[in-house]
Amino acid sequence: MSLKEQSLSLKEAQKLVLLSQRLPSTKRIGSAQNATLSAIEHLGYIQIDTISVIERAHHHTLYNRNPNYKADHLSALVADKKVFEYWSHAAAFLPMTEYRFSLPRKTAIASGKQKHWFKRDEKLMKAVVERIKHEGPLMAKDFDKKGKKHGEWKTAPTKQALENLFMQGDLMITKRINFHKVYDLTERVLPSDINTVMPTEDEYGRFMVKKYLQTNGLGTLPEITYLLKNVKPLVTNALDTMLNTGEIELVNVSNTAYYVLPEALELLNQPLARKKLKILSPFDNLLIQRKRMTDLFNFDYTLECYVPQHKRKHGYFTLPILWDGKLVARMDSKADRKEKVLHIHQLTLEPSLRKTEAFADALGKELQSFMEFNVCNSIQLHRTIPSSFKFEFEHRFLN
Repeated sequence: MSLKEQSLSLKEAQKLVLLSQRLPSTKRIGSAQNATLSAIEHLGYIQIDTISVIERAHHHTLYNRNPNYKADHLSALVADKKVFEYWSHAAAFLPMTEYRFSLPRKTAIASGKQKHWFKRDEKLMKAVVERIKHEGPLMAKDFDKKGKKHGEWKTAPTKQALENLFMQGDLMITKRINFHKVYDLTERVLPSDINTVMPTEDEYGRFMVKKYLQTNGLGTLPEITYLLKNVKPLVTNALDTMLNTGEIELVNVSNTAYYVLPEALELLNQPLARKKLKILSPFDNLLIQRKRMTDLFNFDYTLECYVPQHKRKHGYFTLPILWDGKLVARMDSKADRKEKVLHIHQLTLEPSLRKTEAFADALGKELQSFMEFNVCNSIQLHRTIPSSFKFEFEHRFLN
């Protein structure tokens, strides 16, 4: 298929991406917990993060796909063996239905073909497995209550052994207690009917292509293989094969060639809930590839908690805001859980945002829900850019 045969406008590409990401969320049939499972199975992963200035990223991302989301959904789904923890491009919750596609990485790590960041101590790893085998599920602190931490990662030796065993597939995480991982033997965690057949290289390549395009609408080779090790040849072969068979097509967006599933283009016939506003996590599946957001949404975003304070422009933990099909603002926030106050330290509007009154209405509605999601009962808005918006917003909602 020639690039000249089909092209999408930037607005069409943005719509396709958002509908594929299920943003903004729409009503789903079934229980709230099943809606959470549906979101995880559709997206393929939910990134886990430890930062908790507002509700943690994995909860935040799911809340934006399921308005009825509750924080205990994840632990319940793990306990029901519908979801498991492993590695995507980062630590993540993954759907159990796709367990077998975690096996190539696990096998590569176990065989030494792919390096993990912790050094292997085979004797200690064997001892850890034996102890869990006889005592049942254990946490890292059950081993090294007074153990010395060492090495580049300043991590206790048995914690390193646990993580190596987890990454190579011998252990799984059966639950978390106060965010601490509880490890058990994989054979005791996996459902009895789960498919554990190693995918062929062709299957694995096709899976990565199809999953990415289903959940992201369109993509390039670098985007599909983002932060994934040793998969570029498999994905390249899959793209070539699927393009030749018509399973995927190429479209032109702003003079860039993107791969797309033909059936995904039908999404463009569906409406996008442009009036709905969503406050996104920095680790949301939509946002995780910053260059992609610049290319497709003209949104230059940096998470500044990793930037020295004197160099921050927008704030420590800035949340991108989606509205009218675009990324139109960013909000540096912190939930004071003791005082139950959601602080908005700085709200920065993008220069391209013109309909500020309509935006203020949408933001006010969503902030009420977002405040409750963060277990707060009031909001303090400290600063806006431009400063005139602070008066406009407070006059409408905070008086």
